[in-house]
Amino acid sequence: MCGLCGWLDFKRSLVGEINTLKNMTNTLSLRGPDSHGYYIDNNILLGHRRLVVVDPEGGSQPMIKLKNNNKYVIAYNGELYNTENLRHQLINYGYTFDAYSDTEVLLTSYIHWGINCLDHINGIFAFAIWDNNNQSLLLARDQLGVKPLFYSKKSSSIIFGSEIKTLLANPLVDAVLDEKGLTELFSLGPATALGSGVLKDIEEIPPANYCYITKDSFVQKEYWKVTAEEFTENLDSATEHLQTLFVDAVTRQLVGDVPLCTFLSGGLDSSAISAIASRDFKNRGKKLDTYSIDYEDNNTFFKPNEFQPTADSVYVDMMSKYIDSSHHNVILRNQNLALALTDATIARDLPGMADVDSSLYLFCKEIRHNFVVGLSGECADELFGGYPWYMKPEMINAPTFPWSRSVSNRRSILSDALKRIDIEGCVESHYKNTLKEVPHLDNENQIDYRMRELFYLNIKWFMVTLLNRKDRMSMSNSLEVRVPFADKRLVQYAFNIPTDIKFADNREKGLLRRALKGIVPDEIIDRKKSPYPKTHNPYYTTLVSCALRDIINNPHSPILNLINVDKVTEIVNTGGNAYITPWFGQLMNGPQLIAYLVQLNTWLESYNIKLQF
Repeated sequence: MCGLCGWLDFKRSLVGEINTLKNMTNTLSLRGPDSHGYYIDNNILLGHRRLVVVDPEGGSQPMIKLKNNNKYVIAYNGELYNTENLRHQLINYGYTFDAYSDTEVLLTSYIHWGINCLDHINGIFAFAIWDNNNQSLLLARDQLGVKPLFYSKKSSSIIFGSEIKTLLANPLVDAVLDEKGLTELFSLGPATALGSGVLKDIEEIPPANYCYITKDSFVQKEYWKVTAEEFTENLDSATEHLQTLFVDAVTRQLVGDVPLCTFLSGGLDSSAISAIASRDFKNRGKKLDTYSIDYEDNNTFFKPNEFQPTADSVYVDMMSKYIDSSHHNVILRNQNLALALTDATIARDLPGMADVDSSLYLFCKEIRHNFVVGLSGECADELFGGYPWYMKPEMINAPTFPWSRSVSNRRSILSDALKRIDIEGCVESHYKNTLKEVPHLDNENQIDYRMRELFYLNIKWFMVTLLNRKDRMSMSNSLEVRVPFADKRLVQYAFNIPTDIKFADNREKGLLRRALKGIVPDEIIDRKKSPYPKTHNPYYTTLVSCALRDIINNPHSPILNLINVDKVTEIVNTGGNAYITPWFGQLMNGPQLIAYLVQLNTWLESYNIKLQF
């Protein structure tokens, strides 16, 4: 996995801007620690940092391929999971290959199909392809948004890169937070609106979108979306079909020339991925390594609740023995968890999910000591109904994003001068506009109609937020994490499964549980959904409370321009209990809100954000 960047300007020569290109590329050194490269032409600059996963010798980038007196250049971040299928197709069309990397297959796919190559590839990706004869640039992002790609239009220039910090390394791009960005932070955060980079004039190519740029035009278009289709299978055939799709998705993602492991929480999703991977490894005479995360003294302080009913450790141990993996349990110290809030903010270029981010950051850091690639279980809950908002009527029917139902409470944190910003209006607008996009069948009953809306909202919003988190925390540690449930075939199939089949046996993820019988033990099948583990140690709350108290007491803290100091002080003094409803999702309660505000101040300070409202 890698990082890419570039600068396009049809009205001026960029040949003298090599130092800027190098500065932009250097911001991606953690995404690609193994090598770097540049492509320099009159109107286009491309930079690339590479994390070697496949074909160490033949996959260097930017890659140039000549065909029919034309020159094509690619800078690419990602992994294709149908590389060999495409290679065989293209060989039959008369193409030849110099090596075996998926980069060359992707570039050749573009040479043959043009923009329509996006209809043929299956994987996680963000890329830039320069077509020299046509003087055109194609920027594209994968269907579910696993890999990021940002851009900024500045006069005649298009500046783009894998991360926001990459754009900010170009002197044309400033770190400015205007009222629109502020509203987004306090209404949607830590989520971001599709296509938004939060900072002024910084955009993100949304999932399943491309930008096609020529001297005369800039076209952004959605090239893929889930579609509504009649479901003709019964419960038994759906169970079999889902198992086949899922096993194939996992197996395809076990490719690579570097060490690979799996994340194992003891939950249904990671356990199934680990079981399939272990079986594949054993067939090749190898033993799978698995990793789990826990926190010091968590067994003392853990208390079950509706979102987190059971601790993971018993199930992790059961599963690792069942598949005979070489298991590693990473135990994080709360002090390190608090300190890493800064690292997580820099990795994300935005305030994020507090210790839900910093714990993943530290977890990936440990894994990277021995592995380059990991497989993880994200996206299953969004696709197959693992969250409470798929099961509880009051959450199902909430007229807003179900993971953020108390947005109006957020206003209390804002300073009096900023209480004018339209938090509720921002959320309502994005919510209603997303509902307008949802594809439906003519004959849907009321339950299936609403459920299709909920699944679409989750795919477009909640799932993307978690995928962004996974990418930034892992890649800032030079670790590639793959997510088999984000296979576009699985997503399309899951979107059309009727409610009564998807929630078979009147259970969350009921169909998925049936499909995984025989792959994981019955104890894992029957275990109630439990989210990503977080610390329950009150010492962590003390640490982040002290950090935020110090920020409040420092008259130079930039966050003081935004917050109601009295309200935030009350939240700190009560250890977060003065803000009861989760800020976001299931895990961001009072302590995480405190940590989020610490991250917000860190971001404003570290990026020297200019406030413009």
